[in-house]
Amino acid sequence: MKHIRNAARRTLLAGAALALGSAMLGLPVAASARTLDEIVASKKLVIGVNPTLPPLGIFNDKNEIDGFDVDIAKKLGEVLGVKTEIVQVGSPDRIPFVSSGKIDAVLGAMTITAERQKVIDFTVPLHTEVLGVLTTKAKPYKDYMELNDPAVRLVEVRGATPVKLVQEKLPKAQLLLLDNYPDAVRAIAQGRADAMIDVMDFMTEHTAKYKIDWRIVDAPIDVYFCAIGVQKGNDALREKLSAAVKELHRNGYVDERWKKWFGGPMLHDPRSAPTYK
Repeated sequence: MKHIRNAARRTLLAGAALALGSAMLGLPVAASARTLDEIVASKKLVIGVNPTLPPLGIFNDKNEIDGFDVDIAKKLGEVLGVKTEIVQVGSPDRIPFVSSGKIDAVLGAMTITAERQKVIDFTVPLHTEVLGVLTTKAKPYKDYMELNDPAVRLVEVRGATPVKLVQEKLPKAQLLLLDNYPDAVRAIAQGRADAMIDVMDFMTEHTAKYKIDWRIVDAPIDVYFCAIGVQKGNDALREKLSAAVKELHRNGYVDERWKKWFGGPMLHDPRSAPTYK
């Protein structure tokens, strides 16, 4: 599916976003973001959502932007006592839009990184994405480095980010490259491959099609903490949104929306992040 391919490409897309966002630091005068007081006074919170990263953001049958991020964005507006306006953003322009004040905040797989923190500020983590190993209960793997074996048959999507990781870290494994995620998951289900490395949160739709005892290796390869981005220095808004995110975690809203859109629970608790205070 397209949204799985998008998930695997995020690392590459993030690089473009960072380049554009960092370039904005060289502007003579940066446009000021609206303050929290100004947002409340206007009775409108403007949030950017990327509709090309389903199910975080997706166009529905009415050609409206929908998805997990939209549900969260609207709920944040309710918490602030204002209406939420959704603005379409792409992976490359997410950071420039929020840095320039075109939007108040941005969602869309906004992984917290040191480079991005030079350009924008983040709330506490909203959700996580887990880079891990998809296999079956018939396989004994406990750690991804166990896949570095000539007897192991890995399958990956041609051009996806994990291919480089496999080639660099697991050179001894056999590697089957296919054109899309449905075919890659099918290869494991049919016994033509033993495992696959990718962002596990986006695999549920594909694995659900097969009556196979699927298993995700317990030890993740990496965990990405994603949050809401706001303009650098807009502390009152960041703190208000952080408090709202914490409340949505406490009352179960984040978990409920995640299960609805992703078909299962979040694989790693975002509240475990050191930045979650």
